[in-house]
Amino acid sequence: MRKYFGTDGIRRIANTELTPDLVFRVAKAGAYILSKHSRHTPTILIGRDTRISGTLIESAMTAGFLSYGANVKLLEVIPTPAVAYLTKKLNADAGVVISASHNTFEFNGVKYFSNKGMKIPDAIEEEIEEIMDSEKLSTLTAVADKIGVSEIKLDYVEEYINFFKEIFKDDFRNKNFSVGIDTANGATYMVSERIFKELGINYKIINNNPDGININENCGSTKLDTISNFVKENNLDLGIAYDGDGDRCLAVDELGNIIDGDAIMAILSDYMLQKKLMNKNTLVSTVMSNLGLNKYANNKNINLIQTAVGDRYVLEEMLKNGYNIGGEQSGHIIMLDYNPTGDGILTSLMLMKAIMEKNKKASEVAKIINIYPQVLINAKVSEDKKYNYEKDNEIIKMIKDLEIEFANNGRVLIRPSGTEPKVRVMIEGENLEHITKRAQELANKIEQKLK
Repeated sequence: MRKYFGTDGIRRIANTELTPDLVFRVAKAGAYILSKHSRHTPTILIGRDTRISGTLIESAMTAGFLSYGANVKLLEVIPTPAVAYLTKKLNADAGVVISASHNTFEFNGVKYFSNKGMKIPDAIEEEIEEIMDSEKLSTLTAVADKIGVSEIKLDYVEEYINFFKEIFKDDFRNKNFSVGIDTANGATYMVSERIFKELGINYKIINNNPDGININENCGSTKLDTISNFVKENNLDLGIAYDGDGDRCLAVDELGNIIDGDAIMAILSDYMLQKKLMNKNTLVSTVMSNLGLNKYANNKNINLIQTAVGDRYVLEEMLKNGYNIGGEQSGHIIMLDYNPTGDGILTSLMLMKAIMEKNKKASEVAKIINIYPQVLINAKVSEDKKYNYEKDNEIIKMIKDLEIEFANNGRVLIRPSGTEPKVRVMIEGENLEHITKRAQELANKIEQKLK
């Protein structure tokens, strides 16, 4: 089991758990592991979101890289997928994003991208951890003229903006379609508006005034009531909500109803199917996807493959077998023909294009999938006990009883969080009140036994 990395990099409370010393070590070890086979001085890109701790973590990260002898290009506030895209586009040796995604502002995190613009696999993270805690780390020290240099490169964002202009060109100009954007006071707050403006989209934008502590605060993809109300109040055709680092998005229709990641995957895969753009007639999702996605796929004769939770596992499956669309219910959608990571802005633009070409309201288009009632309750447990639910006989019996109860028309899924001290209890079924009651009972038991 990895000591520092979770399902989406390292994520902890900044400056107490995610300390400058820890960040320095993960930078130095990461630079070594990710560039040890290259014969040139490595170049690493660093981007971050809008958290108050961002510059602190960025400084420690930069110091670690420069100490090893790597050169650093600082992109400052920029979405995660932009770092992934630019790392590959500019032939950098690695990219790093400093962000805690949808978490509240006191958290921050570190995630690496390889020179191919992809999140590094578990095995590479394990190698980094091994070096971080070894005596070898002290030997990885550049001296004299071998010490790295850093520079701020804010102009690199133009490459990312041009990426969208090339894909969509005039798809949205002079179209009778209005959209609301909620940037969660996060990493998309500047670049999304520039992209929407340059594409000629009729938009209104909210929560684009970050102050370091208001990221994800009652806004963005974790608080969809905000964009839902905004869309209804302004009579818009669609609402888009990004998360703090911009690698995922969720949407609401013109009535304010949620279009979650499963519904987005259904709409986009149907569009790709009609345009004959879907590789091998296959969609990749995780085991957390709604039962409705399975039924949609069956109705459309689409092969649905489900992986472990985490967009990295979706991507691994896509790369292994040549599939080009996949994602998560949370709104991480990977369109491999364009970018090898979830990209909230790309997803939102593709969703808009698919809806507009149908010449129907978003609420009508979203009827392509019937989402089953689903309840997700987080049981708060001790970090070192969150895997123990599989060993407790009382908890095991409750889970088995639930699996029997919902075997015919529902689903039960229990999993520890990869980033927080929680065990997630998810139940699907036909009656929302009943599944909520049953999920809460199990969550209470897990909390009681694993405190």
